Amino acid sequence: MGEGRALEDRDAVRETAIRYGAPGDPWTAGMLNLDHLTVVAPTLAEGVAHVRTCLDLDVPFGQRHDYMGTWNHLLQLGDTVYLEIVAVEPHATGPRCSRWFGLDDQRRVRKDWDSGRRLRGWVARTNAFDRVLENRESIFGSKVSLPWDDPTFDFAIPEDGSLPLGGAAPSIIDRRGKPRSMATMPEMGARLLSFTLEHPEPDAISKLYRSLAIDRPPTVTHGGELRYRAEIETSDGVKALF
Repeated sequence: MGEGRALEDRDAVRETAIRYGAPGDPWTAGMLNLDHLTVVAPTLAEGVAHVRTCLDLDVPFGQRHDYMGTWNHLLQLGDTVYLEIVAVEPHATGPRCSRWFGLDDQRRVRKDWDSGRRLRGWVARTNAFDRVLENRESIFGSKVSLPWDDPTFDFAIPEDGSLPLGGAAPSIIDRRGKPRSMATMPEMGARLLSFTLEHPEPDAISKLYRSLAIDRPPTVTHGGELRYRAEIETSDGVKALF
């Protein structure tokens, strides 16, 4: 990440903490839950290889997102939480809006990747999408209903496609009352034990999480730059994904 962009993200975090530092309102309290973790990769092969190195697991292919020009590999992590490895699909048709997870900015994706920041974010699900986004579009972006022709879920995407607050805030999804089926994902015995975010402004991020009353957000600690780490139990012991 360039120094200028890092400072912009830090300023945005501070401003957000001031605006949304109060406890969550009764309409949003308890309505955001950890849905999945995201490894945002320059290529899908690199993403799969990184997870293999970290977890000693070959995560199988998941699906193509023709409406986003991306594809993924998926792994169950226990309960209704899972891991997504996501990348741009080469030669895919571009979407009608910016791609999710900052994937249009391949220069930044590559820079984050080469600096070891590969677990780049997470997604929170809600059944009150419009209420959560109300007056918070500057954080999460605008509502996009997908797939385009026959929508089955809603996703919040900033206008430029960037990760919310540089990845410190979750992306928001509403599955319209239909839980994500775990039956379509491989069960490889992996279980999420802990999820941690290092950030230069930990108090500000913690205030934001509290204001949204998020269930199972990452534990926030101080660090020189934004970095995620997940401790995952496997059949060969506890492994770290970063």
